[in-house]
Amino acid sequence: MKWHGLGKKRSKLGRYIDRNSIQQTELEKAGISRATVSRLCSSDDNQPTLKTAKKIISFLKKYDKSIDYKDFFDL
Repeated sequence: MKWHGLGKKRSKLGRYIDRNSIQQTELEKAGISRATVSRLCSSDDNQPTLKTAKKIISFLKKYDKSIDYKDFFDL
């Protein structure tokens, strides 16, 4: 697990949104709670439900059409 910014642990999803200057609050606009976004961005041990993963991937495809579940999650 790499550390980012102010010493926070980040998951693959967290590192991706950091690299692409996407705010966690932007993911909230996709219909995902702040607590869930925070949890999923902090550790790869946390996995979303399929419904939540679909929302995240659908949102991120606006930035990169090649994004897929396997890039972030073990579903």
